[in-house]
Amino acid sequence: MSERVIKDFERARGEVLRVEISEYKGKKNLNIRIWYTDKEGNLKPTQKGVTISPEDYEEFKKAIEQASSFLSNE
Repeated sequence: MSERVIKDFERARGEVLRVEISEYKGKKNLNIRIWYTDKEGNLKPTQKGVTISPEDYEEFKKAIEQASSFLSNE
């Protein structure tokens, strides 16, 4: 499996919210996941997150755009 980190968002307690493109069994996916810093200082993924398949990406993108319009109106 290979990954391409798009963006890390710093969170509290050594955690980051990572947006990345990963490949598994030849299929690329969008992953949005919480990572934590272990005792050795390495980032490790948690089970907290979502994986968006290429088939669901366009609908997910539309949902994010709708959320953005709601957030900008407040």
